Amino acid sequence: MSRADVLRRIEEIGIVPVIRSPSADVAFRAVEAIVAGGIPICEITMTVPDAPALIRDLVGRLGDRALIGAGTVLDAAAATVCLDAGAAFLVGPGLDLDMVAVARKRDVPVMPGALTPTEVITAWRAGADMVKIFPVSAMGGASYLKALRAPLPQVKLLPTGGINVSNLADFVTAGAAAVGIGGELVDPAAIARGEAHVITDRARALRAEITRVRTSR
Repeated sequence: MSRADVLRRIEEIGIVPVIRSPSADVAFRAVEAIVAGGIPICEITMTVPDAPALIRDLVGRLGDRALIGAGTVLDAAAATVCLDAGAAFLVGPGLDLDMVAVARKRDVPVMPGALTPTEVITAWRAGADMVKIFPVSAMGGASYLKALRAPLPQVKLLPTGGINVSNLADFVTAGAAAVGIGGELVDPAAIARGEAHVITDRARALRAEITRVRTSR
């Protein structure tokens, strides 16, 4: 897929699941459960053990059905490793200009993190395709996102942190291009118990909610 196609798909689905887990095996099963629930996108964070190898495995097994990206990408070296593994997009918790530059050179979507208006503008000018607003819940949630959008309507924002099925509508209404959802969706303990359906059900509920909100606007 081209960079434009990946971005279009992310905005179309509107949800980027953030996978953090104590093992690559649990992460893999979480991805399978999420895809089964109708969200064909997953961000594998670099905090997962052997994350680049997992990304490569997921791309090989699910690449025709899902976008597999890399998260918590902190620098250019990590970006290069993830892209070599086949990551379809890169996400960072903060803004590292070298990481953004690597993604731009490789023509892959990049979503660095920011919080303040200055950080958002800096990330956008550096070439960010979306700017991850993290942790958005600590800054006031959807109301903060709406405040950022007012002077920066041209910037595509990806709020992450504390978003769930109950407040998803607020973020969509506030102007999120897509939302990142981690712990409210991914439950490693449920996977360990053999209850992957818990995550699948959550994914279905989130997908249904974002569809409902968008069609009712």
